[in-house]
Amino acid sequence: MDPIEESIDALVGKRERGLIALRRDIHEHPETAGQERRTAALVASRLRAAGLDVRTGVGGHGVVGVLTGVRPGRTVAYRADMDAVPPADQLGGDGAAPAHLCGHDLHTTIGVGIAEVLASLRRRLSGKVVFVFQPAEENLTGAAAMLGDGVFRGARPAEIHALHCGPLPVGHFAVMPGYGYPGQDHGVITVTGADAIPRARQLAADLSALGTVSPPITPEDLEQFLVDAGTPNGPLSEFIFLQAGVSDTATADRAEVRVSYRCWPEERYVRIRGTIRRLAASAGASAPFTDDPFPALKVPERDGRAVRRYLRGRLGRGRVSTMYASIPFRGEDFALFFDRLPGTYSYLGVRAPGAGVETSYPHLATFDPDERAIGHGVRAMAGWLATRT
Repeated sequence: MDPIEESIDALVGKRERGLIALRRDIHEHPETAGQERRTAALVASRLRAAGLDVRTGVGGHGVVGVLTGVRPGRTVAYRADMDAVPPADQLGGDGAAPAHLCGHDLHTTIGVGIAEVLASLRRRLSGKVVFVFQPAEENLTGAAAMLGDGVFRGARPAEIHALHCGPLPVGHFAVMPGYGYPGQDHGVITVTGADAIPRARQLAADLSALGTVSPPITPEDLEQFLVDAGTPNGPLSEFIFLQAGVSDTATADRAEVRVSYRCWPEERYVRIRGTIRRLAASAGASAPFTDDPFPALKVPERDGRAVRRYLRGRLGRGRVSTMYASIPFRGEDFALFFDRLPGTYSYLGVRAPGAGVETSYPHLATFDPDERAIGHGVRAMAGWLATRT
C-alpha cells in the first residue's frame, strides 16, 4: 500500500464515527431539489473548517470547495449530490414526505469525508481538488444550473469523478467503462376528433408495445437486473423502457397521450422518435418533441478502466466488478459534467450482509443502506483523487 493510502486509512478510521453521525443528521433533515439550504450550509461549514476555499449559492444551493496542495499539479474534481427523493418518486411506502432513498445523504457525507481527509494531508498533496456539492439532481436541473453559474470559475479541472450507492455488498465497487445511465426523452401527442379517446388509448397501447424492459416488481427481478447488467453483451446491452398513457384531462373530441422513454445505446433515440412520429401519424396526430433528449451518462472507457485498475490494486479484484450495461430506470445529470470533462462514475456497494436486495436499491421505500459504506467510499475515493492530482 502507498504511504499516503496508509495515512488515508488511518484518518478515516478516526473519523468514521463522526461521518456516520453527519450522515444521520442529513438523513433526518431531507430537502428536495432546490430546497437544500440546511444541507448546503452544513457542508459549507465543514469545508471551511477543513481549510478549503468555499463558494456557496452556485446554481441554487450548490457548494464548491477548493483544496490546494502544497506542490504544483493537476486539478481534478469530485461531485456529490445533496437532494432527497420527493414523495412522487418513491417506490412503495406511504410517500408522504421527502426521504433520502437514493443515498444522497451518503454521497454528501462521503464527499465531506474525502475533503476533510485530504485536507489533513495537504502537505503531501499536489495540485487541487475541486469538491462540487450539487443540488437538484433528482429533477435533473442542478448540474446545468451549476455549470451555467460558473462552477469551475478559477479552478478548471482536467477530470471529474463521482460515486453512487448501489445494491452491491458493502465494501464492493462496480465500474462502468463505456456504460452508464440512459438519458430520457418525452413528448405529448394530441389526438382530436369525435373518437379521440379510443384512438388515443390505442396509440398509447401501440407505443407501450415498443418497450423491451419493464420495471422490477419483486426482489428476484432486482437480482436479475444485477446479473444482466454484469453480463457482457447481455439482455440489457440494448433496451427501450417506455411509458405511455392518456391524460386525465381527455374530452370526447380531444385527448393527450403523454409518452416518455429511456433507451440504450443513446443513438437509438433518433430511430425511436421516428417510430413514435409514424405511429402518431397513423392515429391522425403529430408527435412534437419540444426539446432534444436529455443526454445519457456514459463513462469514458479509458477513465473507467483506469479507476478499475486502481480499485483492484487497492482493494483486491474480488471487491471490484464491472457493469456492462446501464440501469434502465434512472437518469443522472452528471452526464452534463461528462459533456465538458472526462472522468469516472462508479457504484459503491451499500448492501448489508444477509440483507435483501430491496434494502439497497435506490428509490425503494425499503432502502436502508449499510453505513459502513461511508468509510469504504472515503478511503477509495480519497486515494483515487490523490493519484490523479
